[in-house]
Amino acid sequence: MATDHRPLAICLMGPTATGKPALAIALREHLPVDIVSVDASQVYRGLDIGTAKPGAAELARAPHRLIDIRDPSEVYSAAEFCRDALREIDDIHRAGRLPLLVGGTMFYFRALEFGLSRLPAADPAIRARLLAEAERHGWAALHARLEQIDPVSAGRIHPNDPQRLQRALEIFELTGEAPSRLQARDRPVPAPFRFVRLAIIPGDREALQARIARRFQAMLEQGFLAEAEGLYRRGDLHPDLPSMRTVGYRQAWEYLSGRLSYTDMVERAVLATRQLAKRQ
Repeated sequence: MATDHRPLAICLMGPTATGKPALAIALREHLPVDIVSVDASQVYRGLDIGTAKPGAAELARAPHRLIDIRDPSEVYSAAEFCRDALREIDDIHRAGRLPLLVGGTMFYFRALEFGLSRLPAADPAIRARLLAEAERHGWAALHARLEQIDPVSAGRIHPNDPQRLQRALEIFELTGEAPSRLQARDRPVPAPFRFVRLAIIPGDREALQARIARRFQAMLEQGFLAEAEGLYRRGDLHPDLPSMRTVGYRQAWEYLSGRLSYTDMVERAVLATRQLAKRQ
């Protein structure tokens, strides 16, 4: 077997609420590693409590790259993440240290390691129409449509993953071809690094579910609703932005707009977080 001489990158992954940040900080204090965040929500400034973003004291102990790099009004794509992460990984290696990639956004991990196909750019008009359809009929209906168009992509994308579901349908409308067929034909180029995966896998799912509920309650006590309300009242944000579709913020937006009671908001946020953990 040929030896893989590509530079090393360590990936620390696993479901939400399993203690990845604490372990990453502990590793940095004992090993020559620098941390790169792999979290699609922590890239946004102002989404702090609800994303369990490391606080000032933690960042002083262990700086994290790729957090607080976008305003919540902006869209941050997987392609942008790959570009930014590869730059940071290379920079860490040049400094004589090892990159430690930490987070729960599994699509980012896959895109970084295996590359992305060259697919058509986003079309705002198509996206707006798909969002309007989802609001009328629900994302489950759009997932059923994708299943008819492209069963392979539908099998990979969860009905509760609106961003990827929207993108798959958008690609079909732009090209007339199933996204999975396009991706198979256009083989992506893998990253020039060797990835070693470390995963935190909870042995007791019921314990994880209880921990998720306790963590969200702690977030509320730390001022999560005030944080969400500050975003809600900015005036330039809306619930269809990727930042505002983040678990917790989405339910808080519905509560602040009067569409959910406080109790329903809490229950739905906890349920959505548990569903997210199942997919990670």
